[in-house]
Amino acid sequence: MTSPTPKANAMLICDYVITERGTNKKSLIGVFENIGAATFPCTHFAMSVYIKLTDAQGGYSFRLELVDLQSDMLIGKSEMPEEVRVPSPLDAHELVFNLRGVRFMHPGKYEFRIFANDKIFGQKRLVVEQVDANRPPEDK
Repeated sequence: MTSPTPKANAMLICDYVITERGTNKKSLIGVFENIGAATFPCTHFAMSVYIKLTDAQGGYSFRLELVDLQSDMLIGKSEMPEEVRVPSPLDAHELVFNLRGVRFMHPGKYEFRIFANDKIFGQKRLVVEQVDANRPPEDK
């Protein structure tokens, strides 16, 4: 039997995710959709991608890809180390991918894509911007 393609209810990029022991609750720290860099290429040393999904049942191989939308080139990839079993489509399931040392060659638009058994089921845009290193940051 083929497992149904899940539905992504949430997909967020953040600095890191804390999982509370005992309750398994997730705290997302430093949620963002833009990165600013003064020079290119630049390296973002650590980020996490949190995904909440439903409508899944059975066994899944999950893979997260990061694509440069300007060239349509794959610049990063992370996979769950083992198959994830979801007992019921009514259960919400959470995934966390931790990425280290992601290198961006130029400013522009990038996209995270989440796959379940090689089928895409969610995307999240990330914008990398050129910033002036000599200008102080604006108050928001």
